[in-house]
Amino acid sequence: MSNSNAIANGVAGAGAGIIAQILTYPLQTVNTRQQTERIAKSKPKPPTAAAGTLLQILHVLQTEGWGGLYSGLKPSLFGTAASQGIYYYFYQLFKNKAETIAVVRKHKGRGDGTLGIFSWLVVAALAGSLNVLLTNPIWVLVTRMQTHTQAERKIMESKKEALLKEASENGLIGSTLQEKLDELESTKPHPYGTIHAAREVYTEAGIRGFWKGIIPTLIMVCNPSIQFMIYETSLKRLKEKRSANKHGLKNVSALEVFLLGALAKLGATVTTYPLLVVKSRLQAKQEIGGNISLRYSGTVDAIIKMMKYEGLPGFYKGMSTKIVQSVFAASVLFMFKEEIVKAYIFLVHRIGKAKVPLN
Repeated sequence: MSNSNAIANGVAGAGAGIIAQILTYPLQTVNTRQQTERIAKSKPKPPTAAAGTLLQILHVLQTEGWGGLYSGLKPSLFGTAASQGIYYYFYQLFKNKAETIAVVRKHKGRGDGTLGIFSWLVVAALAGSLNVLLTNPIWVLVTRMQTHTQAERKIMESKKEALLKEASENGLIGSTLQEKLDELESTKPHPYGTIHAAREVYTEAGIRGFWKGIIPTLIMVCNPSIQFMIYETSLKRLKEKRSANKHGLKNVSALEVFLLGALAKLGATVTTYPLLVVKSRLQAKQEIGGNISLRYSGTVDAIIKMMKYEGLPGFYKGMSTKIVQSVFAASVLFMFKEEIVKAYIFLVHRIGKAKVPLN
């Protein structure tokens, strides 16, 4: 029965993960576009950038249809499955190795044979780093596909500006200028799928292009460590306060532990979110930046230019959308996982009963 439950949970986790990804994908698409939108402090915000998440979703739906909201879904689902598989495979591999080392150390009279918190964090960080290195090309393609329309719009705006500049310099008459503008407007966007995205990345930067944004992504692997550090420090301070208070409560309640956990997660998200923005901007087509001051050659260049031209708010673009998407995805995941487990166990029992011979 334990094997059956393990299979049920495995199938349910994968199925619920796919459902959660599909349901929250429009939020992911809008969030990536919010992160990659580059507007200098001196320039006014376009209406779409100033609008809220829901209005942005409706705008994409109106201008691009459902295909715009779900652009890059296929590689994203593949990437999620690959990431889960790679992470847990290497996590188990490193965990087994660490446990073996701990047992050997115990025989030598050092330690109790169990893994400490630091060992767990190292194991998780190593597995996370290998996962990032192996799956980064998939996420580069997903980012490209999610922001393709955004990039095309910027390219079109640049072409219009160049045409108007040429018209003012060469003295083009109104009708000729209007003809050229109409010709530009009538240009239909080319189909853009996974193969197109891969070809574009390779043409721009070769094989190295598929590992764009790898440095901030690797640093983001430390997110659980930051979360744990905030949680442990806050818990220690609370316990010290309680022990100093002779008349009040001594123990930390379950609600307080829950709130400390939520605070730690929020702190880790706020700390590492700027890296997520930098990663998305490096992976997206650089034409989104418009002029050269908002295009980046690497991680350090992106950070310097973002600070110079957009200030600190630029690093937190779309964070509220990300928090909503993460919470909604987690809720959907747990809800569907439980329902799929129930359905799986019910079917197993039904099949089991059907196989029992009648007397």
